[in-house]
Amino acid sequence: MGTGISLCMIVRDEEDTLGRCLSNAREYADEIVIADTGSRDGTPALAKRLADKVCSFEWRDDFAAARNFSFSLASGDYLMWLDADDVVKSSEIGKLLALKRSLRDDRPDTVMCRYESAVDERGETSCVYYRERIMSRSSEPVWQGRVHECVPPRGKIVYSDFTVTHLKTRPSPPGRNLSIYRAAEARGEPLSPRDKFYFGRELLGAGLTDEAERTLEAAALDPEGWYVNRIEACSALAVCRERKGDPEGALAALFLSLALGEPRSGVLSAIASLMRKTGRIGEAAFWYESAMRCRDHSPEGDFDDPRTRSVIPLLGLTECYWLLGKKAESRACHERLLTMAPAHPTVIKNSGFFAAHPETEDGGT
Repeated sequence: MGTGISLCMIVRDEEDTLGRCLSNAREYADEIVIADTGSRDGTPALAKRLADKVCSFEWRDDFAAARNFSFSLASGDYLMWLDADDVVKSSEIGKLLALKRSLRDDRPDTVMCRYESAVDERGETSCVYYRERIMSRSSEPVWQGRVHECVPPRGKIVYSDFTVTHLKTRPSPPGRNLSIYRAAEARGEPLSPRDKFYFGRELLGAGLTDEAERTLEAAALDPEGWYVNRIEACSALAVCRERKGDPEGALAALFLSLALGEPRSGVLSAIASLMRKTGRIGEAAFWYESAMRCRDHSPEGDFDDPRTRSVIPLLGLTECYWLLGKKAESRACHERLLTMAPAHPTVIKNSGFFAAHPETEDGGT
């Protein structure tokens, strides 16, 4: 039995990124399949030059339907997906080829791979999580969800450190996802627990804070929801309440998440930040310290920001320790940041502060 990989994509008006995405695809994909959902630029012509199969799919406000169509066109034993603004860096090709060779013996149904979905202005990864990236065709994978679609992992699941990087060149069409949810709502379609979470995030992003708060609270409290989505709903709910000038309500949302699973560094860093803003400096230091001891939960599907275990709490502790009179500890945190994030604006500002305050905790120089 073979282990050929079909790379399956859905695209629309992607002529600026499609070539970049597929520049090295022939090194790992045995087949490239593209479903075009209504491009009005040069994407179809470009796709025909780069792919083995290119077909049109009539858009119906349903990303899962489009992805299932692309999967139906594939002939490989394993199906891999990418978005047009995804990149497989040259440094990752070796990992992917090794993974491909392992498929012959391991025969997994689902391969979960790292996804760097956001990079900050300094080029540092600010959000990473694992996604179902490669699936066996024999397991009959089915995409679910009109928006933020996924294939629920099943069967034999393996994890790989092979990483795909998401590099947007332009923002998504404003209001697109929210309008899809609104239309489904108008048709009377019930929202799944997962939909509640993502609908709430879309509402929050659109500035509809009151409605977002209600929707995210429902997602956080839904016992049928996936615990990771419920934890993240708590974090988004806290943002809603802080925007409304309710820091205690925001803290309550964050503390609710601690009853749903092991503490996340992002949650603890957010608790610490709220404590610091309300003058509870000693408590803020405790929560920043706790955030640094958290483990990475991205293999569980969390939207993990590695900075919430390092740079963010260290910046908070630099300030908190100084205010608590622990000046040596404050300087020690700053020294760590100088090696970790020397170009960070706050680190640069703090360097000036420490230069102007040479005293240490014991009064020495």
